[in-house]
Amino acid sequence: MDHPSLAVLNTVTAEPGQDVVLPCQIPTGKIIQGLKWSRADLEEYVLFFRDERLDPDGQHPSFKNRVDLQDRKMNNGNVSLVLKNVTTADDGSYNCNIFNKETRSWESINTVSLTVPGE
Repeated sequence: MDHPSLAVLNTVTAEPGQDVVLPCQIPTGKIIQGLKWSRADLEEYVLFFRDERLDPDGQHPSFKNRVDLQDRKMNNGNVSLVLKNVTTADDGSYNCNIFNKETRSWESINTVSLTVPGE
C-alpha cells in the first residue's frame, strides 16, 4: 500500500482510566520549530508544543491537563504523547506532526490508532 508521506500507522489499546503512550519518533537531524498532535475528527488540537513549552491556546477542552510529551527535551527524537486517564471518548486516530524549519511546512510523521474498548 502506497503512502504519500513517511507516516507510520501504530495501534495502541488502553482500558478506561489508564495512562497510555502514543509513540512518535522523528528522524535524526530534523530541525523542528513546532510539534502538533491532532485527531482527525476534532478541529482543535490535542497538544501543541513550540518555543520549548506546551501551548494551551486552541487545545480541545477534553485534553486539558491530561496530555504531555514523554520527553519535553525530545531526546533522540522522542516526541511520544502521554495521554492520562483514558476514556472511551479518546478512541480514534491521532496524528503526530512536526513543523520543519527547513521546508517551513507541517510534516506528518506518524498516525496512531487508539482503541479504548467500551464497558
